Formats: sequence, C-alpha cells, structure tokens
Amino acid sequence: MNNYLEFEKPLAEIEGKAEELRTLARSNEEMDVEAEAAALDAKADKLLKDLYSNLTAWRKCQVARHPNRPHCLDYIEQLFTDFTPLAGDRNFADDLAVVGGLARIGDQAVVVIGQEKGSDTKSRVKRNFGMARPEGYRKAIRLMDLADRFNLPVVTLVDTTGAFPGKGAEERGQSEAIARCTEKCLKLGVPLITVVIGEGGSGGAVALAAGNKLVMLEHSVYSVISPEGCASILWKDAARMREAAEALRVTAQDLKTLGVADEIVPEPIGGAHRDPHTTIAAVGKSIEKHLAALSKKKPETLIKERRQKFLELGAKGLAA
Repeated sequence: MNNYLEFEKPLAEIEGKAEELRTLARSNEEMDVEAEAAALDAKADKLLKDLYSNLTAWRKCQVARHPNRPHCLDYIEQLFTDFTPLAGDRNFADDLAVVGGLARIGDQAVVVIGQEKGSDTKSRVKRNFGMARPEGYRKAIRLMDLADRFNLPVVTLVDTTGAFPGKGAEERGQSEAIARCTEKCLKLGVPLITVVIGEGGSGGAVALAAGNKLVMLEHSVYSVISPEGCASILWKDAARMREAAEALRVTAQDLKTLGVADEIVPEPIGGAHRDPHTTIAAVGKSIEKHLAALSKKKPETLIKERRQKFLELGAKGLAA
C-alpha cells in the first residue's frame, strides 16, 4: 500500500477509485470495469507527472523523507556483494544508526558506511531513526582507518535528519566525534564517494560526506539545518518551513549549481519509492563510474583535490 504525501492527496483519490473498481470486479466475475479502471490509471499517471514536474523545495523535503523510500540496507543488499558488517567503536558501544563493513561492488573491494533509518516502527526505534550518537561516528572513523590501511575505497550512504541531540550523546562528545569524523574524511588517502540517498541533515550528514565526489538523488536534500529548525530559529515559527526550505537551497539542483553536489541521479517519476530497484541500480552505476576514475589517482592527489573542492565551496553563486 502506498503512503501518500500531503500534496499527493488528489492522486490518492484517483488511484483509490481504480483499486476499488478492481476489487469489485474480483468479487463479481460478471462485472467488466477494466476500461474505466484503465482510464483512471491514465489520469493518475498524468497527474503524477504534473505533480513531480516542478516540485518546490519543501515538497522535495517531503519526498526525501518518504517512509517507503529505499534506505541504506536496501542499497547494500542490492548493490554490494560479500558484505561483512563490522560493529562497535572499540570504546563505548555499537551504534545501530550507522551500518558499515567490507563489501564488493562489481569487482572492486570497498568499505561501505551508511546511516540507516529503519523501515518500520520496530526497526526505526532500533536504529534511532538514523540519528547517530558519538559511537556511530567513531565506528565510521575506525572503518575509514581500516580502508586507508588496506587501500580500499570508501562509499558512504547519507540519510539522516542529523546527529542525535540527546543528553548522553552530548556527554560522550557528540560535536568532537563529528569533527573527528569530518577530519578523517578529508585526510583519507583513498577515494571517498558519498551518495545522499534521502535526507542529508546538519553535521550528522557532513561527517560522512566530506569526500571526493558527492552524488545526490534527484529528490534528495542536503542542508546545514532542517527547514523546520531554520524557521524556528529565524522567525520563531516552525510553520514557515516552506519559506525556509526555499531560502536554504536544500535541493540537489540548487546544490549542483552551487558546486556542492557533483552529480544528480534521476529518480523514477513519483520518487525513488515508486521503483526502488531502478533507483538503486542507477546509483550503483554512478558509484562504479566515479570509483573507476578516482582509483587511478595517487593518495596525495586525492587528498589535495578533496581539500581544494571544499576550499572552493561558496565561490559559485546561483547565477553562475
């Protein structure tokens, strides 16, 4: 069953009517409703294209947060083979919001690290809704150290509203862990490719995204703060999140123009959740393409280019 977003309510009505007709036909073999149902399907397809042809920044935020959108573990299952998960930060605990380990993509051995939000109530609670604690970032540092030692490229899959802001996380050094993780990304002597598969929120996302290439899905978002948080701070009114989303330039298209994102991977009409298999396959092709190009470069070149990429951020304006 589809989970419809607020702006998709007209679509839900049409698709619901088509399904009702087919349900009636299944209970009464003499009824022939296929022509009417097909007409409704055609109307729904047209409406879906119209809705997604020019999404606002806020609507893209909603799509990026869609509960049925493929998550980190879905990408690992489809794209990577021989995945061997590695647990714990060797200091405090294993943070289940961060998934990582050794794997292969094609013939290339890699270290893959990602943020997992969970797909149902039980798994979301288990994964802390994808919000990592300090031990999650320290686990990521440990895995990146391993990758550097054995000359393995790193692939990170970003999907988080931000780092967990709880009291315990702050007591264990949340900001320090994020800073150290960002530093480790910048100093890696191996290729680091980041894919924003949903929501890239705040320092919790940046900690895994300071790489050589940043790839974003068409309806993913990436920002220093959520639109609701921004509106609460600037205008003391979270209801102005739509205005904040536009001002923040959170969309993949704006970030490509600004030089933050290097590539945008198209999504099926209606978002990645409408056809997860096709979306994940397209991301896999992008990762393999960038790995092939970056693997030819020496460690000092990778570090220099990565550093230069971040020093140049802000040099491009939206009018460029």
